[in-house]
Amino acid sequence: MKILVTGGAGFIASHIVDRYLELGHQVAVIDNLSTGRRENLNAGASFYEVDITDGDRVAEVFAAERPQIVNHHAAQMDVRRSVREPIFDARTNVIGSLNVIGSALEVGVEKIIYASTGGAIYGELDYSPADEQHPIRPLSPYGISKHAVEHYLYLYQHLEGLNFTVLRYANVYGPRQNPHGEAGVVAIFGKQMLAGQQPTIFGDGSDTRDYVFVSDVVAANQLALEAGGGQICNISTGVATSVQEIFDNVAEASGYRGDPRYAPPRPGDLRHNALDNTKAQQVLGWAPEVSLSEGIALTVQYLRDSGLQSN
Repeated sequence: MKILVTGGAGFIASHIVDRYLELGHQVAVIDNLSTGRRENLNAGASFYEVDITDGDRVAEVFAAERPQIVNHHAAQMDVRRSVREPIFDARTNVIGSLNVIGSALEVGVEKIIYASTGGAIYGELDYSPADEQHPIRPLSPYGISKHAVEHYLYLYQHLEGLNFTVLRYANVYGPRQNPHGEAGVVAIFGKQMLAGQQPTIFGDGSDTRDYVFVSDVVAANQLALEAGGGQICNISTGVATSVQEIFDNVAEASGYRGDPRYAPPRPGDLRHNALDNTKAQQVLGWAPEVSLSEGIALTVQYLRDSGLQSN
């Protein structure tokens, strides 16, 4: 098939591009390289350096490529930036997504696979792990904007017959994750520990998240090419892991012997999050395969091999 991947130079989507190409599909990538990295781009894919907020340019790419499937990952994904700049967040995640959806409808795209967030969409949980029926109470503009697009997809399925699958990700980690930003604690801790720097834990270390390895997320995006039409699925492990446990695992993988520095919690951060993946197992035939210790070891090895810890 011909597949257009937005955000295809980014951490998660670049791995998806690699997999789609390995499967023999034709792939085109849209990315503005604001957070994506040129070195993540697969030479086998066509590349358009375009911002999804530029509707005219997006429409030109769709007209040129005429994809059958759109995998939509391009987004503003920094929770704390969304708190500081909610208009920027909405412009990218809502208006940008509407540009993508509108162009997809214009050229007759068969399906959109949409990367949503399970880590920010539910808010503080009434029960854990949260399934897809849990109340939606996002506590950041990022969670709000990502959820809004789910409603647009449902609307255009109703109005135009547009097929979609929404994947609500838990906290994704793995090789190519940016260790220099504010998101991605595994990569951040790994970079700092390998450089002999003292990592900071915001809060007392007891906050929990559901950490899913990037290759497992790629597998879900592969399965969603054929399965999960009209469905929303959590992509997760169902296991709550504390920040302190992440610190300890990364320290073991990197050989770090120091203690963390503790700082006050940050606005927009949730206390606890874990997601039930039963529906993904039933609808997509998907289940996570990479253990936390294995995934962290692979991530730290990538940071060591790539020299990112010294940048």
